[in-house]
Amino acid sequence: MSRKLRVAALQAAFGGDLKANIRTVETLVRAAAKDGARAILPPELFQGPYFCKREETRWFAQAHPYKEHPVVATLAPLARELGVVLPLSIFERSGQEYFNSLVMVDADGSIMGLYRKSHIPDGPGYEEKFYFKPGDTGFKVFETKVGRLGVGICWDQWFPEAARAMMLKGAEVLFFPTAIGSEPENPSLDTMARWRRAMVGHSVSNVVPVVAANRIGDEEGQVFYGSSFIANEGGDLLAEMGRTEEGFIAATLDLDAIAELRAGWGFFRDRRPELYRSLIGEK
Repeated sequence: MSRKLRVAALQAAFGGDLKANIRTVETLVRAAAKDGARAILPPELFQGPYFCKREETRWFAQAHPYKEHPVVATLAPLARELGVVLPLSIFERSGQEYFNSLVMVDADGSIMGLYRKSHIPDGPGYEEKFYFKPGDTGFKVFETKVGRLGVGICWDQWFPEAARAMMLKGAEVLFFPTAIGSEPENPSLDTMARWRRAMVGHSVSNVVPVVAANRIGDEEGQVFYGSSFIANEGGDLLAEMGRTEEGFIAATLDLDAIAELRAGWGFFRDRRPELYRSLIGEK
């Protein structure tokens, strides 16, 4: 009997009211769960506006230890109530350090652990190195009640090494919460198509479905372009959203059939790690 998993991505705009943002996600999670989704992905840092556009120390007060974070404290019981897995993106404080993190909440409401964003961007409108220390968890795959889920956060999604590392750890689906939109220093640059192509490439070269959830809305001139999507193991889009719509998308995956296809393609059989030493600086 094949293992089927219905996955969903949420898309919405988020403002300065933490409780209202959590309510927005709760409403969409309930709708996706009613549609049959068992693993539901909200966007990156949905606790508030995307504050990294400028370097402002006031935002550090919005970080919390991950187990005590209001997002986790509120939505973990919802995961238990609905029997769904929730990968929750948060601004984490750990002692004197700050991370862009994701907490994996299993379908029984238990906190499985966290992943800290490995690749931290730095550029106009995306000044994340001011706020976040590079992650120290390594790439993570969580053995949830619905399957083995790999997670990256936004800028991680551009790196093929991240996707491949998660696959080598046994991932069956890759999830990428995202906050991406216009480029303040180059208004003519629209990255949406290449953003999507980068992740579709992970699908094709790893024979794995990819779920990407982005935010929408105009946040003081920085316009987030949504376009959340679910791609199958061949890179075909199973579901997608537009640039401005709020809601969710969902698709059903046959994890066992995908595993058989992955084995048949032979990408992992034919890997030559001994030839890849230049990737870690060796000659």
